[in-house]
Amino acid sequence: MTDPASDPMRERIAVRLGDLRREYAAGEQQVAALEARKAELTQTLLRISGAIQVLEEALSEAPAVANAAE
Repeated sequence: MTDPASDPMRERIAVRLGDLRREYAAGEQQVAALEARKAELTQTLLRISGAIQVLEEALSEAPAVANAAE
């Protein structure tokens, strides 16, 4: 009888399985890094949006302030 553990096909499958598990883990790490970067960018955009809103409001009030001073 042949030992099933020494079957070349079984060994190739086990090697491939190991390769795929490593690739999957690497992919998960990349996704986590991208999600963290997305969160950082979202916060940055939120701050920029707030600054834009403040400056637009200040600009829209500027003529009224200038006219009141005259």
